[in-house]
Amino acid sequence: MTTIEQLERDVWPDPGRDATSLVRRCVELRRKPLAEFTVGDLRVMLGQEIGVPALLPLALQILLRDPLTEGDYYPGDLLANVLRLPESAWSGLRAERERLRSVLAELVAGLPFSGPDREPREPDRQLRDAIARFLGR
Repeated sequence: MTTIEQLERDVWPDPGRDATSLVRRCVELRRKPLAEFTVGDLRVMLGQEIGVPALLPLALQILLRDPLTEGDYYPGDLLANVLRLPESAWSGLRAERERLRSVLAELVAGLPFSGPDREPREPDRQLRDAIARFLGR
């Protein structure tokens, strides 16, 4: 089972008792097998820009099916962190980026959109603005 530490060949030391809960969680997640990552785990790590080359493709698989999937906080929280990533994060993922653009363009066009639970959902204002920037609008 592959971890970010194995992929990057960089073992971070244990954070110590004075570390924040976020730092402790990120160190733990670097040691967690990628196959066991949850949406919330992806949200945390991509939000901290840790393990992006390994985790962004995993996040995109989820977002292409359900762009408003919820990690731990609100519908679209994973998408919000993906949209904040720098341009360099997308190198080698041009086709996936274009597919995400298409999915998001459909979402903001007001077409009926529902998640796996079939409940209609709409992104909040900040997320809509981030989507618009991603789409170049």
